[in-house]
Amino acid sequence: MAIQEAIRARPTVRQSLNKPLTPDELAALRAEVDACNRESGLHIQLVTNEPKAFEGGMAKYGKFSGVQNYFALVGRAGPNLQEKCGYWGERLVLKAQMMGLNTCWVALTFSKVKSAYVLGEGEKLACVIALGHGATQGVPRKSKTMDEVTKVDGPMPDWFKAGMEAVLLAPTAVNQQKFLFTLKDGKVSATPGHAFYVKMDLGIAKYHFEVGAGKENFQWA
Repeated sequence: MAIQEAIRARPTVRQSLNKPLTPDELAALRAEVDACNRESGLHIQLVTNEPKAFEGGMAKYGKFSGVQNYFALVGRAGPNLQEKCGYWGERLVLKAQMMGLNTCWVALTFSKVKSAYVLGEGEKLACVIALGHGATQGVPRKSKTMDEVTKVDGPMPDWFKAGMEAVLLAPTAVNQQKFLFTLKDGKVSATPGHAFYVKMDLGIAKYHFEVGAGKENFQWA
């Protein structure tokens, strides 16, 4: 599966089968986590065979079941942590989708199991991404129109349109899609709105934009 296909196919899946990740799957996921950490400076960790995070009341409220694996998005506390975790976490989400696995971003409806991951000095857990073999393949969700999330000077180039089509397929907290992508003087800027987790949503959306538009076709403002 190509990454563009993964963007189109990626559902949010909260119910996992009782099926462990294979050694090959684990090796590929760990290699991708290591690559993301090297490139980003984050401290993302793959947590496996750990069901406690999704067994409590909050997880039941979030309608999770069977989840035993997740990415712990950890990094140095600071104003850019959420956006960085969104960007690099979505790279992991799409890698998992390309491997035939399913995921769900989780900010609140899980229990922190502090023995399952490591926090270095000055680091914090931003959120987690549930991971596994989905019991279902999710359902389509509502999306804003392109006009609601873009501002373009002049005609919209094909590459910008392709980037925004990918953005509109990006997961966001409660499907809020509170961001604006602007094309001006040949450069693209992306700004968040006002709501919970909008900076993380922005990081996710920016990764989708780069995949859809092609990084070779534009510069960030």
